[in-house]
Amino acid sequence: MLELKHVSYAAEDESGSKEILNDISLTVNERFTAITGPNGGGKSTLARIIAGIIKPSSGRIILDGEDITELGITERAKKGISFAFQQPVRFKGIQVYDLLRLAAGRKLTVSEACDYLSRVGMCARDYINREVNASLSGGELKRIEIATILARGTKLSIFDEPEAGIDLWSFSNLISVFEKMYEQINGSILIISHQERILEIADRIVVIAAGRIKEQGTRDEILPGLIGGGACGRLTAV
Repeated sequence: MLELKHVSYAAEDESGSKEILNDISLTVNERFTAITGPNGGGKSTLARIIAGIIKPSSGRIILDGEDITELGITERAKKGISFAFQQPVRFKGIQVYDLLRLAAGRKLTVSEACDYLSRVGMCARDYINREVNASLSGGELKRIEIATILARGTKLSIFDEPEAGIDLWSFSNLISVFEKMYEQINGSILIISHQERILEIADRIVVIAAGRIKEQGTRDEILPGLIGGGACGRLTAV
C-alpha cells in the first residue's frame, strides 16, 4: 500500500517559487487507480515524486509502512516501484531480450522472455532479438516497456500517460494489454491518463487540478461526472 501524507512541491523559476502540488494526501491500495484532471494540474509531477525522480518540498511518502520520502529512484525501484515514462527510452545496441533480463533481475530463459512479450500481444519471435531503437514504433515501445514491468513483478507500477504518441490501433491494443495486466499483476497499477477508455477499467479515480485533489472515489462515483463535462477533468474518448 502506498500512502502520500500532505505532499507539496514547489519549483523554482526566474520569477521565484511556483507551487505545483499543494497538500496531497492519498492512499493507493486498489489494484488499478487512475489519476486524471486538466493539463498542468500536477499529475505527472505527482507520478515522478512517487517514483523518486523528484523529491517533494514537504510531506511524507509511505510504502507498506516504510517511509521512503528520502529515497531516490534506484532505491525505490529496489523497494518495488516501477515507472513507465510518457516516451519510453530507446537503447541503441540493447536487444529486447537483454532488456527483459535486466528488468527481471535474474537469469531469464528465452522461453520466459517470449512469454512476457506474448502477454502484451507481441509475436515473440519477431521481437526477442530486435534492438530497442528507432526502428520500433511508439506502440511497440510501449508494449515492450509494459513487458519489462511484468518481468519485474513490482508492488506498484506507475504509467505516465501511456497513450501519448501512439496511433489509434496501438491504443486499442494497449487497452487490451492493461485489461490483461489487471488480471495477472500481483501489485497495484497507477496510471496518469485523460483517456476515457483507461478510466473505464480503473477501480478508483483521483481528479487533480491546480495542484490539489478535487475529488476521488470509485469509477462509478467519479466517471459519470467527468464524462458529463465536469470542470475538473478533460477526457478524451477514443
